[in-house]
Amino acid sequence: MTAAVSAVRKPVTLHRLREMHAQGDKITMLTAYDATFARLVDEAGVDCILVGDSLGMIVQGHSSTIPVTLDEMAYHTRCVARGNRTAWIVGDLPFGSYQESREQALRACVALMQAGAHMVKLEGGGWTAETVHFLTERGVPVCAHLGLTPQSVHALGGYRIQGRDEAGAATLRKHATELAQAGAAMMVLELMPSAVAAQVQADNPGMMTIGI
Repeated sequence: MTAAVSAVRKPVTLHRLREMHAQGDKITMLTAYDATFARLVDEAGVDCILVGDSLGMIVQGHSSTIPVTLDEMAYHTRCVARGNRTAWIVGDLPFGSYQESREQALRACVALMQAGAHMVKLEGGGWTAETVHFLTERGVPVCAHLGLTPQSVHALGGYRIQGRDEAGAATLRKHATELAQAGAAMMVLELMPSAVAAQVQADNPGMMTIGI
């Protein structure tokens, strides 16, 4: 897609993404941290831009995403929003910005959405379902994230494939269903066996899934 074509593309909305999912169209997502790359991604016709807390490793030189702050995520979200014209922007809630309480999570969402995010992403299952429900009830579109969750890298013992055994796969499927029922509109499935990802999709046919 050229810049001229991108200029006439209508802004991607959650409604449009759901239409694409219902029709079986693939949804594309790439990560960007600045205005220049966001413009290139948008002009290429990518549907969603993730402003990822992976900037901790890619941009800042850290060994994990854990040191990234909410202020830094808001800064990079503003940069991406200025470079983007039409893509749907998903902003990562960084470590420590949503674990304390639902109210803390909402304040973090406000910061990212006022910076230009259209949707927020948070990691993990189980306890997060209640937070997702709280946020979506207040008009915050949420993308869940299961499988390898980098903010939990120390608890997981490294960057390892998740859901390899029967118990782990069952937990992932349970958490995915809980998050879908809580109102998450999209879910990132990271570093899990393809068979488990397929089961998650089959369990939750209305859930948009993004593989990584």
